[in-house]
Amino acid sequence: MPELPEVETVCRGVTPHITGRIVQQVIVRQPRLRWLVPSNLHDTLTGLTLHTVSRRAKYLLFTTDKGTLIIHLGMSGSLRIVNSQQDLKTHDHIDFVFADTIIMRYNDPRRFGAVLWTTDPITEHKLLKDLGPEPLLADFTGDYLHTKSKNRKVPVKSFIMDSHVVVGVGNIYANEALFMAGIHPLKHAGQITLAEYAKLADCIRTALANAIQQGGTTLRDFVNEAGKPGYFQQQLRVYGRAGLPCVHCQHPLQEVRLSNRSTVFCLSCQQ
Repeated sequence: MPELPEVETVCRGVTPHITGRIVQQVIVRQPRLRWLVPSNLHDTLTGLTLHTVSRRAKYLLFTTDKGTLIIHLGMSGSLRIVNSQQDLKTHDHIDFVFADTIIMRYNDPRRFGAVLWTTDPITEHKLLKDLGPEPLLADFTGDYLHTKSKNRKVPVKSFIMDSHVVVGVGNIYANEALFMAGIHPLKHAGQITLAEYAKLADCIRTALANAIQQGGTTLRDFVNEAGKPGYFQQQLRVYGRAGLPCVHCQHPLQEVRLSNRSTVFCLSCQQ
């Protein structure tokens, strides 16, 4: 599943190709995604200029004078910049066509993604209004995490993966950040000290920033706007390495299932 670094990579990748351009056509081949693609999307977008591309959590936001196009990549979605001569691939469901033969093409094998339109203020949209802070911005701090965790008995890994607490910390990066911070993923969120949360907040930022720098993590489906994979998987220290030696102490890494997700950690290094 594309997580925050992958979505940020896509955001940065498509931005120079489509900002300031007028939508000439929208071709919807498969409207049945997580929610139905609006039936009037072609009529709505045609003739509008895309002014900005931004990201909120794992949602891509494309602003126009009339409203905002919202795209979520779901489990396996991708956006590629192609030209009109490029052959269609299986699961190429939607084309956003611009001048000069530029096309932003949405591909989604599992169809758990979403392509939506809203004329409401984006901060009030039902999918976005209750989200927590962005982990790469200044208001995400150890103090904030410590305050939010008071009396919480959920595992700290589940706590930092809760989008109402902080957005964009998916399974891969939760595993990596907790390892970097030396915190056991099953420890109750309310038992973590302020100092530990300060370190964890820094480690979350570091893990995400490093992944963005490497173009994201490609384990199965993710590709960027040019159809190329990310490379952060080569730097993973715990995720996907259960049973292998810890990079610090050489003890075998342990794995448990938490909320049906792989949770990998070092019993020696994470307390």
